Amino acid sequence: MESSIILDQTIPLDDPDCIGRAFAPGGVELRLMRYGDEFIIALEDTDLMSTRVSGSEAALATMTNARLGVRPAAQWLIGGYGMGYTLRAALARVEADACVTVAELVPEIIAWARGPMQVLTANCLDDARVMLVDQDVAMLIDAADAAYDAILLDVDNGPEGLTCRDNDHLYSRRGLEAARRALKSAGILAIWSAYPDPAFTVRLREAGFDVSEVEVSDGAGADGDTHVLWFARKPVLRS
Repeated sequence: MESSIILDQTIPLDDPDCIGRAFAPGGVELRLMRYGDEFIIALEDTDLMSTRVSGSEAALATMTNARLGVRPAAQWLIGGYGMGYTLRAALARVEADACVTVAELVPEIIAWARGPMQVLTANCLDDARVMLVDQDVAMLIDAADAAYDAILLDVDNGPEGLTCRDNDHLYSRRGLEAARRALKSAGILAIWSAYPDPAFTVRLREAGFDVSEVEVSDGAGADGDTHVLWFARKPVLRS
C-alpha cells in the first residue's frame, strides 16, 4: 500500500503494520505504524503525525529561534517529543550553552524513538543540551517563574484537546497566564495547531501576550496540509 493513500485515509485498528501500542493519559490508544521506510503515529484510527510531512513541527522551533535571537545560556521547554522534529530543529540552532527540556508523558514514545525510529532520532535525545523528563509539561510550567526563554507546545491537535482532555488546561486562560509567568522577559510561547482558532488568538492577548499567527505548510505541494503556529511574546519587563 502506497503511503500517499495511507495518509489520506483512516487506519484500520487491526492493521498488521502496527509495530507498537501505547496509551496516552486518559486511556486513548496510540499506535506506531510502519510502511516501508515511513512511520505514522496514530490516535486510535486517525493518523496524528508522520515522517512524510514535518515542516510545521520544525518551523515551530526555527521561527521561535528567529524571533528570540541569540540569548546566552538559553532555556527552552518543549512539550511533547512526538517524532522529534521540533527538538532536532531547536538543537540545530541554539547555542552550545543552551538547555532544552523535553517533557514527554508517554514512555513508549521515547522507546519508539530509541528503537524502530532510531535512524530518524539521530541521537538527539543524547545531546548534552537535552534534559528529558517524564512529567506533564503543565506541571513544569506551573512550577516555573521567569525560568524559560521559550516554551514550545505540540502536545495535541490544537487548543481543543484531541489526544488528552487534560491538555485543555494548557490552552485555558489560567494555563496561558501560567506560561507567561514561566517565561523570562520577552520570552516566547509557541504553539502548534492543526487548524485556525480565532478565539484562541484573542485568549492569548487577554492573557497578556503580544501575538503573531503564522500559517505554515507541512510539506511540498499536495503532500502537506497548512497548519497554524502562534508566537506569543511576553512583554519586556521594565525596571
